[in-house]
Amino acid sequence: MRVIALMEAGAIRGFVVQYEAYIKDAWRPVVRFDTMHGFAHKDVLHPDGAQDKQPMRFGDYNLAFTFAIQDLKASWRWYRLGYEAEVR
Repeated sequence: MRVIALMEAGAIRGFVVQYEAYIKDAWRPVVRFDTMHGFAHKDVLHPDGAQDKQPMRFGDYNLAFTFAIQDLKASWRWYRLGYEAEVR
């Protein structure tokens, strides 16, 4: 898990939380939560380069950041299985 958070006055102002997996002899980004484009969202990444963008509906970035970390801790295996199925 790669985590980058920008904080100001004790609040998250931007973040990236990304799950990367070693698949087929290379590190590959599988799922990324971030605040690029001015809103919190999840990108499900595909081996062909496609991305599925899903907005996160949280009141602030602190909650979205916490959710992103917890989701990857709980669900990384499922994300990996889905990505591996697409690689085949």
